[in-house]
Amino acid sequence: MAAVAGALPAEWIKNWEKSGKSEFLQLCRTLSENKSHENVTFRDIQQALYELAYHVVKGNLKHDQASNVLSDVIEFRDDMPSILADVFCILDIETSCLEEKSKRDHFTQLVLACLYLVSDTVLKERLDPETLESLGLIKQSQQFNQKSVKIKTKLFYKQQKFNLLREENEGYAKLIAELGQDLSGNITSDLILENIKSLIGCFNLDPNRVLDVILEVYECRPEYDEFFVPLIESYMYMCEPQTLCHILGFKFRFYQEPNGETPSSLYRVAAVLLQHNLIDLEDLYVHLLPVDHAILEEYKREIVEAKQIVRKLTMVVLSSEKTEEKEKEKDKEEEKTEKPPDNQKLGLLEALLKVGDWQHAQSIMDQMPPFYATSHKPIAIALCQLVHVTIEPLYRRVGVPKGAKGSPISNLQNKRAPKQAESFEDLRKEVFNMLCYLGPHLSHDPILFAKVVRLGKAFMKEVGTSKKLNSEDRMVKFQSEGSKQEDKEKMEILFSCLLNITDQVLLPSLTLMDCNACMSEELWGMFKTFPYQYRYRLYGQWKNETYNSHPLLVKVKAQTIDRAKYIMKRLTKENVKPSGRQIGKLSHSNPTILFDYILSQIQKYDNLITPVVDSLKYLTSLNYDVLAYCIIEALANPEKERMKHDDTTISSWLQSLASFCGAVFRKYPIELAGLLQYVANQLKAGKSFDLLILKEVVQKMAGIEITEEMTMEQLEAMTGGEQLKAEGGYFGQIRNTKKSSQRLKDALLDHDLALPLCLLMAQQRNGVIFQEGGEKHLKLVGKLYDQCHDTLVQFGGFLASNLSTEDYIKRVPSIDVLCNEFHTPHDAAFFLSRPMYAHHISSKYDELKKAEKGNKQQHKVHKYITSCELVMAPVHDAVISLHLPKVWDDISPQFYATFWSLTMYDLAVPHNSYDREVNKLKVQMKAIDDNQEMPPNKKKKEKERCTALQDKLLEEEKKQLEHVQRVLQRLKLEKDNWLLAKSTKNETITKFLQLCIFPRCIFSAIDAVYCAHFVELVHQQKTPNFSTLLCYDRVFSDIIYTVASCTENEASRYGRFLCCMLETVTRWHSDRNIYEKECGNYPGFLTILRASGFDGGNKADQLDYENFRHVVHKWHYKLTKASVHCLETGEYTHIRNILIVLTKILPWYPKVLNLGQALERRVHKICQEEKEKRPDLYALAMGYSGQLKSRKPYMVPENEFHHKDPPARNAVAATVQNGPGGAGLPSSLTINAAKLEESTAEETDKLKEKSQGAVKVINKAANATPKVTTSNGNSASNSKIIKEKDDKEKSGKEKDKEKKEKTPAATPEAKALGKDGKDKPKEERANKDDKARETKEKTPKSDKEKEKAKKEEKTSKDEKAKIVVTNAESKSAAEKEREKEPSRERDVAKDMKSKENIKGGEKLPVAGSLKSPVPRSETSESEREQKRRKVDTHSSPSHSSTVKENLSELKDSSAKHYINHIAPALSKSKEREVEKKDLDKSRERSREREKKDEKDRKERKRDHSNSDREVPQDSTKRRKEENGTTGSSKHSKSESPSDSPRSNEKEKEKNKSKSSGKEKGDSIKTEKMEKSSSGSKKESRHDKEKTEKKEKRDSAGGKEEKKHHKSSDKHR
Repeated sequence: MAAVAGALPAEWIKNWEKSGKSEFLQLCRTLSENKSHENVTFRDIQQALYELAYHVVKGNLKHDQASNVLSDVIEFRDDMPSILADVFCILDIETSCLEEKSKRDHFTQLVLACLYLVSDTVLKERLDPETLESLGLIKQSQQFNQKSVKIKTKLFYKQQKFNLLREENEGYAKLIAELGQDLSGNITSDLILENIKSLIGCFNLDPNRVLDVILEVYECRPEYDEFFVPLIESYMYMCEPQTLCHILGFKFRFYQEPNGETPSSLYRVAAVLLQHNLIDLEDLYVHLLPVDHAILEEYKREIVEAKQIVRKLTMVVLSSEKTEEKEKEKDKEEEKTEKPPDNQKLGLLEALLKVGDWQHAQSIMDQMPPFYATSHKPIAIALCQLVHVTIEPLYRRVGVPKGAKGSPISNLQNKRAPKQAESFEDLRKEVFNMLCYLGPHLSHDPILFAKVVRLGKAFMKEVGTSKKLNSEDRMVKFQSEGSKQEDKEKMEILFSCLLNITDQVLLPSLTLMDCNACMSEELWGMFKTFPYQYRYRLYGQWKNETYNSHPLLVKVKAQTIDRAKYIMKRLTKENVKPSGRQIGKLSHSNPTILFDYILSQIQKYDNLITPVVDSLKYLTSLNYDVLAYCIIEALANPEKERMKHDDTTISSWLQSLASFCGAVFRKYPIELAGLLQYVANQLKAGKSFDLLILKEVVQKMAGIEITEEMTMEQLEAMTGGEQLKAEGGYFGQIRNTKKSSQRLKDALLDHDLALPLCLLMAQQRNGVIFQEGGEKHLKLVGKLYDQCHDTLVQFGGFLASNLSTEDYIKRVPSIDVLCNEFHTPHDAAFFLSRPMYAHHISSKYDELKKAEKGNKQQHKVHKYITSCELVMAPVHDAVISLHLPKVWDDISPQFYATFWSLTMYDLAVPHNSYDREVNKLKVQMKAIDDNQEMPPNKKKKEKERCTALQDKLLEEEKKQLEHVQRVLQRLKLEKDNWLLAKSTKNETITKFLQLCIFPRCIFSAIDAVYCAHFVELVHQQKTPNFSTLLCYDRVFSDIIYTVASCTENEASRYGRFLCCMLETVTRWHSDRNIYEKECGNYPGFLTILRASGFDGGNKADQLDYENFRHVVHKWHYKLTKASVHCLETGEYTHIRNILIVLTKILPWYPKVLNLGQALERRVHKICQEEKEKRPDLYALAMGYSGQLKSRKPYMVPENEFHHKDPPARNAVAATVQNGPGGAGLPSSLTINAAKLEESTAEETDKLKEKSQGAVKVINKAANATPKVTTSNGNSASNSKIIKEKDDKEKSGKEKDKEKKEKTPAATPEAKALGKDGKDKPKEERANKDDKARETKEKTPKSDKEKEKAKKEEKTSKDEKAKIVVTNAESKSAAEKEREKEPSRERDVAKDMKSKENIKGGEKLPVAGSLKSPVPRSETSESEREQKRRKVDTHSSPSHSSTVKENLSELKDSSAKHYINHIAPALSKSKEREVEKKDLDKSRERSREREKKDEKDRKERKRDHSNSDREVPQDSTKRRKEENGTTGSSKHSKSESPSDSPRSNEKEKEKNKSKSSGKEKGDSIKTEKMEKSSSGSKKESRHDKEKTEKKEKRDSAGGKEEKKHHKSSDKHR
């Protein structure tokens, strides 16, 4: 109000009559005339009039004054009355709210005064009814109100409209005629709309009903979209927006009865209206049934049903249950007959897809569970059709195969449909999305499936070419880096989309297609462009995840497994074809599930492998690839144990799979890269089990076998050319491996796996022991090591024979890089490099031949040597870094490289093998000629093949012969620089064996043969500084350590090596002429090993033939000793390996009868012990035992093996002593030196005290025999002492002989040789009968040993002096003869145990008294007591063999030498009497034994302390027993290598007189004794028995001894 007052100045009101009135009129006039701002003017006038009126209301101005002014103002504008009415209206409202009545009155007076200015009608419109009543314009305000409501109702709400057709049939008939007319002319929707409006007005039609009729007509005329859509759109401007949606909703509701079926036309109309956005999907969606919740329930129910079906298929159903289930199923089907109402949402969705409204369709599908919508066929087909249309232009451009026409698809006549794809980028926008919604239901449209796959193929092709272009156009700068990067990213995105589509759509759809092989092949066309990593990932998803994503796929999986079971149950070798067809059919759609089941069966039953492999011939390429994946997955299964429960062997499932792998990859064109990479990855992870697979694959695909069971004929064939190898070297016939080996080679080279696999295997081989060792069984670790090694050899062999020279050289680095950078073991590194050197040399040689055309043999050889130098010079430099500089003092790098780079092919031509194969072919050709049934053309072909093969073999033989001659010429020239021997020859041999022979002889069977040949070759070449004798001696001397450290296969190869070495030695041993020719004058057989400058032409320094035979005998003896030792240890590895080695060397060892018998007994013992415990050892031992028995007829007595007459023996000793150092020491001679050193100082002191004087007596007792063994060959001090003592009792002749033997002549080399023999017992020094062996091995002893020897001799003499008396009543000779073998064995066993069971494995020397002519001394017995105590506490069976041997030797030797003094021969009649007495005694003994057995059982129950108390008793009994038995052992038949021919003859004589029955009885007893000696408790029992026997025997002792004496004199 204040603002208004401000506008109409107060002065005007005060001076109204004078100036105010005129001023106000002036203001109104000016405002009225201002036309420029109409709105502003209007408001200003309103304000002016309002202010004026307000002053009146306030009482500042009289109403008549105001009315006068207003009458003037009214004239200024036409609408002034209306403006004034508005002002009154406002004031009416304002004053009616005021409490002051005067103001209201003023207002009323003003309006009354102005009534003549504003008409009543206007005032009635604008003023309140109460005001009108007070003004007197109306009578009653209430009546007025009622009247106005009635008028409004009549005006606005009362219409005459017709909703039903029958109410106004003419109007509706005209409407339908209007809509149904021919619309092809110039009729437009606007025109029709005007007519419709007229009809509505004219006939009062209901507009909603009209809209409904329009929709009905549109349903019937779907082709006129372009007419009806704009018509409805225009009509909708007159309606509320929701009307159309409600009408459609009512239409849909009408069909929601139980059996109602919504017409497709309605769906289509709704779809089109949605597409044109005339209605909202959300508004319409609520009108449709079923509700989303119900859809979800149905989906869940389907999943449950699918799972039930799966369970039914996997369950075993009995026949009675089957009928019940069928009835239940029938009931269920009957329940389902009442059809639920249509799913209107799906109907609408289908219509939307058909009209191409993808956006709305997508949003409906999003409301439902995944793939629920597309699992309905019509929807899937509609969506497929939409995809067809969308990809059409791109498919026509890039996808159509050459020569195919294809039927073009017309696009949708619809601008709002998805845009068609012109490029791969466009596919990403819509098509990939549509396909993802389709999922597995693309299976409904195989043609679309093929199209999508072809587009994928085209895309991959484009990716490939773009990669090529990028690599070629690196120099081109016009294309900016940014765009290149963008393109690359786009390609990557598209590629990942393609992989997604493959995973989610293509593979699941293939699953649902019914065995469509064409689709499978089509898909492979795209798949083969993917790297295998992507393919395998897709297969993995397909197999492990896809099948669980959809109820339909769950069912399919179950059905496939069911069908696979059915087929596999019936698969046999006979029905491979029909079963194969069924497998093929099943595999086209569900390969992963099928193969998974098949592989699980193969892992269980390996006899299925062959039929399954044969039945897989009907597979598609894709299926083969899936099979490769399934195999890898099965191999990598983490739940499966790779070892059997015993942890010693690889599981059978893995072996079966590996075998299957080899067969299937060979037969079918399956990509190998994945499998090879898997093996490489496993090796990287330090797991070598899976090498089994590589082994099988290479064996089957390349035909390269690795087996230790090769015969010598096969081995020989393997040393020839490729053709000979293929024909005679392998077990299986190798045919048609060309293609498969090419495939394997390509896979290795394409993925760069050739060298990595080799290096990984070489590293893994040495790592196995550390990585797989520890907790795993030693047997398994050995197996894994062998597998690793064999596979490396096999794989390396494959690469060598299949890679071209360039490929090989390009891939294999130089030897120093292999060893130093890649840490490849040297043997493996040379194995890999060897083919490279051979290729390289041959190619260089060919170049030189082409360059000069000289054909003379010498020119050729010269060129060959030149090419060798060119190739090998860098190798010689490279190998220097492999070993310490000190190594090269003894052997030259050239020799080292030559040894490692040559093969058997270079050293010898296997003529026999070539002849054998050629003869086979001739026989074959003859058989072909004789075969009447063969058709002539086939005959001709076969004959041609055989002839061609024969020519090839002969050509190959000729080629190899020339090559070998060239190599030998080269070696002849090189040999002088081979062995430098800057230290000693012995050291040189050590290096040669350590760095060359031993590592290589266990590398492969051919390498074992090569090593033996190489040694022989170096000897034949008369190589300076090479002592053949030393070399062979070191090889045969102590094989225990090498044998014990081998794996199973290495033992086999080591055996082959020893066999070949023995073969050479046996050849030289067999004939003096051969020996003289091949060794007689060779530097390798020089016996003086001097400085390297010495060239040794002196015949006296050469080892003569007879001495060589002694040396060979010594080697045989050493082999026996080592073998027996290994067999006695009880260690699994020792026993297994020595049996393998012995089996391999059987052709050449044992040759000597007594050595063979010793072995036979030990092996028999193993057979008995291991039968229950370790069946594999038992099998080996039984096998060897049988073969050994069959060799017995070929064994010879020792005297036939080497000459053994005593006078000659001394002479021999002298020559040999000057000769090969200790090369001939009896192997048992030095063993105790080592053992003595091991034993503690305490023990040696005790021995010294106890055996005082035992040795003194020896010479007195043996005054007729030459004393040899006291010194070890060279100790002058020893020899003096012994001479002094001996001179008193010996004649001059004997002294001379002795001097000869004592001449010290051994160089440092001889010492070194002697070291080998450290394991030999010292007791034998006093052993006079052992001259034969001593002549071969005299080694200087260390000072300590000399002193010990002196002391022992003294003590033993003293002992013997004491004991001579006690022996007067020793056993009768006949009894001794009879008991000789058993008693000796008994003693051996006991001595063994007493010595070997000492704690820590320390071995005590046996006193020299063992050799006395009388029973053992008391001192030795007291020693025995001590040992026996130790035995009681520590019983360990190991290391017994050596001592047993020693003891048997000692006893045998004493027996031979003291025959003169003791044994007068018995007459036959007396012998018989004695035998009768013996029989009686034996019966008595057996009774007594039974009684004692009972006592013993009671004794055994006593605790340990009791057994300790019994020890002194035991020892006295033992003394008695020994007094009896040692005497008998003197005459015992010798089994040790020191047997003399005489004792054998005597044995034969005595055997005639003996009764076989007694012999048996005795031997049985002794066997029992031998067994019992293993435990201390048992021993005590046996001691008692023995003492009784001896008491009975002693009475007959004296007489028989005298007779024995005479008979032995005769023999002498």
